[in-house]
Amino acid sequence: MDSTRQQKINRLIQKEMSEIFLLQTKQMGGVLISVSSVRVSPDLGYAKIYLSIFPSERGKELLTNIKANIKALRFDLGQRLGKQLRVIPELNFFLDDSLDYLENIDRLLNSDKKEE
Repeated sequence: MDSTRQQKINRLIQKEMSEIFLLQTKQMGGVLISVSSVRVSPDLGYAKIYLSIFPSERGKELLTNIKANIKALRFDLGQRLGKQLRVIPELNFFLDDSLDYLENIDRLLNSDKKEE
């Protein structure tokens, strides 16, 4: 169970990272990156950021590019949150494929209905 402080920092990092990705994806037409959730460690030194990427076919490619630019993203986050956090947590990005999973379940359920 996360503490109240962790929950506040989770929401704060999610909001700021969403804005950073929004600005970066404006330059790359046809790509949408949203931050689905953030989990900060109890010592606030490490953050797991889960990304939902559309179109999902480019997800692994974009995630690789994002991981290659972690230092620049952490610097941008530090510029935005420097007055609110003493230490900017280390960032680690993961692909959130829950939407693809739900879409697959819907497709399977619909195919069962058609067979009946």
